[in-house]
Amino acid sequence: MPTAKKKTTKADDEAAVKEKIAAMPEPYRQIGERLHEIILRSDPALQPRVWYGMPGYAKSGPVLCFFRVDDYMTFGLTEKADFSLEEGATDKLMPSSWFFTELDDATEERIAAIVRKAVR
Repeated sequence: MPTAKKKTTKADDEAAVKEKIAAMPEPYRQIGERLHEIILRSDPALQPRVWYGMPGYAKSGPVLCFFRVDDYMTFGLTEKADFSLEEGATDKLMPSSWFFTELDDATEERIAAIVRKAVR
């Protein structure tokens, strides 16, 4: 007989996300900590939770954005995020993930803007 899935609280979910971030190798651990802050500051209604083993952020439903470490830090949007073509686009591609190795002020602001747009 299948066991019942334990209901987690918002605090449990955030603790699990912070544990995932703490397990990241440097310098990505510090970047992950900062990303966590940027994402939650961009939309305080977002709820952190582990999604496919990565820090993910949902807004009363499915995860909308996430980040992970491979060779680079990846910040991405899921198919549940609000997508639209960039103004003036000459093609039909909509960006959904970005790679980077460090955070500067311009990168932080761009990520915050992407989050605000994605969670409308």
